[in-house]
Amino acid sequence: MAGNSSRPQVSVTSRVLDLFAAFDEDHRCLTLTALAGRAGLPLATAHRLVGELVRHGALARQPSGGYVVGRRMWDLGLLAPVETGLRHAASPFLHDLYGATLETVHLAVRDGTTALYVERVSGHASVPVVSQVGSRLPMHATGVGKVLLAYAPEQVRSAVLGRLERITPYTVTQPGRLLDQLRRVHSDGYATTSEEMSLGACSVAVPVRDRGGAVVAALGFVVAGLRRDRTRLVSALQVAARGIGRTLAA
Repeated sequence: MAGNSSRPQVSVTSRVLDLFAAFDEDHRCLTLTALAGRAGLPLATAHRLVGELVRHGALARQPSGGYVVGRRMWDLGLLAPVETGLRHAASPFLHDLYGATLETVHLAVRDGTTALYVERVSGHASVPVVSQVGSRLPMHATGVGKVLLAYAPEQVRSAVLGRLERITPYTVTQPGRLLDQLRRVHSDGYATTSEEMSLGACSVAVPVRDRGGAVVAALGFVVAGLRRDRTRLVSALQVAARGIGRTLAA
C-alpha cells in the first residue's frame, strides 16, 4: 500500500496568508499561540513563519510579546490601485470638507458585501466613529454603505438583504424598508443613517462617479445629528464628489 497521503499539500504561501487572515478588527495584536490557533497551523510552523515575516517587516513584535501587522504590509497596501488612484484624488477634497465642517469625513468602496473604508479625516471626538482606514463595515448600517449598496449588482443586494444583522436598536433589518431607502438614494442623490451603526452617530453620504457615470465610491460625513444641517452637508458632499470624479477622469 502506498504511504502517500491523499490530502492536498498546503503551500507555504497559503500558510503565510492564513497567518495574515488571523488578524481582523477585533484581533489587531496576537500572541504566537493565538496566531497559530486562528491560522490553523502547528505552533512550530507558525513560530518559523512568523520569525521570517518579522525579519522582513511584514509582522512586528510588540513589547508585550504579541504580534501586529508590520509597516512593510502598509507600504505595499498603499500601492493597491484603489489607494494610489482614488485615495490620492480624493484626499484634498476630504481635507477641504473637514476644514469647512470639522466633521468626520469618510471615503469608501464596495468590497464584496461590505463597505471598505479607504480614507478618513477625523472630526469631533465626541461623535462615536467605529471605522478606520481599512475597516470593512456592513453596508446596510452605514451611510456610505447604503450608497454603495444602492448601485451594487442585484446579486450583491440579494446577499445583503438576506442577512441584515441588527447592530443597534435602530439598525434597519426589514428588507422592504431597506429597499425603499435604496430607491431613494437614486432619486434623492444621497443616503442617511441615524444611530444604525453606533449610538450617538448619524451619517450622510453621496456617490462618487467616474467619467462614464458609474459609481466607484461613496463619500460621507459622520455627525451627531442631521436635523438642521442635512441640506448643507449634502450640498458640500456633492460638490466634493464631483470634484473627485473630475480628478479621476483627468
